[in-house]
Amino acid sequence: MSLSGTSDKTSDSPDVFQIQIGFIGAGNMAFGVAQGIIATGKVPPGNIIISAPSMNNLPRFKEKGVSVTHSNHEVVQASHLIFLAVKPHIIPQVLNEISQNVTKEHIIVSMAAGITIATLEELLPAGTRVIRIMPNLPCMLLEGALLLSCGSHAGQQEETLLKTLLGPCGLVEFGPESWIDAHVGLSGSGVAFVYVFAEALADGAVKMGMPSALARRIAAQTILGAGVLLRDSGKLPAELKAEVCTPGGTTIHGIHALEKGGFRAAAIGAVEAASERARELGNKQKKN
Repeated sequence: MSLSGTSDKTSDSPDVFQIQIGFIGAGNMAFGVAQGIIATGKVPPGNIIISAPSMNNLPRFKEKGVSVTHSNHEVVQASHLIFLAVKPHIIPQVLNEISQNVTKEHIIVSMAAGITIATLEELLPAGTRVIRIMPNLPCMLLEGALLLSCGSHAGQQEETLLKTLLGPCGLVEFGPESWIDAHVGLSGSGVAFVYVFAEALADGAVKMGMPSALARRIAAQTILGAGVLLRDSGKLPAELKAEVCTPGGTTIHGIHALEKGGFRAAAIGAVEAASERARELGNKQKKN
């Protein structure tokens, strides 16, 4: 197998400035992660190759200087680090197709919800280094939240490599695989929950007489500003909430309305439901 462009060091210790990276799948998550890797300045776009069955999503990668192909085999043969960025139900088909070309030199990173490390290792050659990673949609803007978990043959070296490459994508955290499904509910699906909240905030302002377009812009900026403050202040959500709530003021009356409407319970339930669905997908895949 050709791994041109990798370091002169052993393949177990690749130089991130020279590593060849492949993506199988060309959706939004792949695009966001690829942009983050390019943003490090450590991997030239020409060292990245991506495959997809059609040309629908490939032009935006070509514009970044990334090589594109319709061949998954070409990606495997040209790459050391391979991201699986296809839908969960397609993973077994893809791994069956490429597994004969996967060697111990490869690191396989799955971005598929519900597909466990055990399933990935079972479908790949013995000893393959496997990592599960769950990004979210804001990775496209380099403002994502990513949780990584290493398989039985991957360790600190692979964690460090992924941390270096994915840092520009946003917040990168490591944890046990048991946290992955919760991360799907919290951050992967949570992005959509925030959009529902933003829509509701804007609708509330429209109800009170504000033009719709203006209400949407202000709702978006409100959520952005609140998120940055929560991330960077080091304070707990409850502390920041208390700073806004003056006795008898407007905010505490609004929060009371949220509590009466079951907002907190609904948010917890939404994360739980999405997490359980991710777990169900994994269990279903095991049975298949």
